[in-house]
Amino acid sequence: MKIRLLIANAYVGGGTARTTLSTASALAQRGHDVEIVSVLRRREKLTFPLDPRVRVVDLVDEWSIKNRLVPPSDPRGRAREAWRRVAQPRRSLVGHRADRRTEEWSLYTDLELVRFLRSVRDGVLVGTRPAINLAMARLTRPGVVRVAQDHMNLATYRPRLRQSMARWYPRLDAVVCLTAGDAAQYGPMLRGRTRVLDIPNGVPDLGGHRAQLDSKVVISAGRIARQKGYDRLLPVWARIAEQRPDWRLEIYGAGPPEIEEPLRRQLESLGIQDSAKLMGRTSELFARMAEASLYVMTSRREGLPMVLLEAMGVGLPVIAYDCPTGPRDVITDGIDGYVVPNGDEQALEARMLELMDDPDARVRLATAARRTAADYDVARLAERWERLFEELGAAKAKR
Repeated sequence: MKIRLLIANAYVGGGTARTTLSTASALAQRGHDVEIVSVLRRREKLTFPLDPRVRVVDLVDEWSIKNRLVPPSDPRGRAREAWRRVAQPRRSLVGHRADRRTEEWSLYTDLELVRFLRSVRDGVLVGTRPAINLAMARLTRPGVVRVAQDHMNLATYRPRLRQSMARWYPRLDAVVCLTAGDAAQYGPMLRGRTRVLDIPNGVPDLGGHRAQLDSKVVISAGRIARQKGYDRLLPVWARIAEQRPDWRLEIYGAGPPEIEEPLRRQLESLGIQDSAKLMGRTSELFARMAEASLYVMTSRREGLPMVLLEAMGVGLPVIAYDCPTGPRDVITDGIDGYVVPNGDEQALEARMLELMDDPDARVRLATAARRTAADYDVARLAERWERLFEELGAAKAKR
């Protein structure tokens, strides 16, 4: 089966890129012809591993252009480069203005995206964010199996974006959400005009890493962004550090200076720069998790937080704010982790101290967490994707 996964940028370090690459790899391992199509490329290499059988196609390769690696060598190439220079400064018309990611798009991005969508004549095409899914609904040929994947949740989208989704998503063959709760939210909006279901993101191979739970390290990870709520974690840690000065907090991830610098200033103003560290991006996150004893998530919103599942898979007890959506879908409170009321600093502090002081409780929760994470094995979930594609293809063939 020919399967194309269309993503805004396959090269970044976020959860959508990680799960798209791991799903593509799992589908390729099942014998499918899989291609990742990245609207933008701004780095030399992918951040996450990818099965070598999966091809990566870049629609707008800004990294190569910037490094002068693709000079136009023929009249057609020179004409295209001239058009790029004219169109790239101009704002996108295809991207939806209520989808923040499309602020990076341009009229040149539009040209390449439309060219690609009109060129697809067969197989399966999976979009990975609303602006892409809307473009697929409007521009892809009806013979293609078109699937929209929602990596966040419907409630987080702006009203204008939801209005466009209500109008255009019925042209798609299916909408796949990360949780059953989010799939239920789509029901009133789409009113049965297209199929809606949930398939969670899959946990990739963790490289055999297993937490020993004997260190005095708390870990958190994800891109440095307001959504991830690290500014909500640091005041809690400031109180904990006074009570447990031999423990330390490590935050892994990277982000723009306008987000990262205020966090560094917050560390200093709270006086916790010695016990809490912004560690930056790492290619060895699972190994770093295995060196910790507790994972904490204080996000303002999520889709289905892969890093939380990965921590559980490594065998860490986890504590998360009950943000929309994901933590409560993954964690059974008191069994494989703790879910505390969203934004309740005292509740978070109490649960963290409880597990920091009780090694037996850490082991009990971590053992159950590994069993939970096993249900999200990416190979098992690839079978569900495969069945969905086969069902949609068969239904389309009968029309």
